Amino acid sequence: MKKSIPDDPKGLIFEAYQIGGITKSECRTIFLDWALSLGADRETPTALRALLAMYGGDPAHPMSEVLTEGLHSIATPRRRGGWRSRKRD
Repeated sequence: MKKSIPDDPKGLIFEAYQIGGITKSECRTIFLDWALSLGADRETPTALRALLAMYGGDPAHPMSEVLTEGLHSIATPRRRGGWRSRKRD
């Protein structure tokens, strides 16, 4: 049974936790689909924290690992700019 909540509109994360023997690679694919389906009105870090609180009771579950990695990678700023940010003479 699919469980749909605002932070998991398609129930993808819920379903991932129901699949026995799911791999981390499969969880990453599900995560990408989830990220693309998250509504524009939802903050990704807030949604990830809520999903981890709701489903992440087992930190060794591959989906818990992927959600945690996603949360940490979002919180880590990346260099922006490149050639466009350089001043032109």
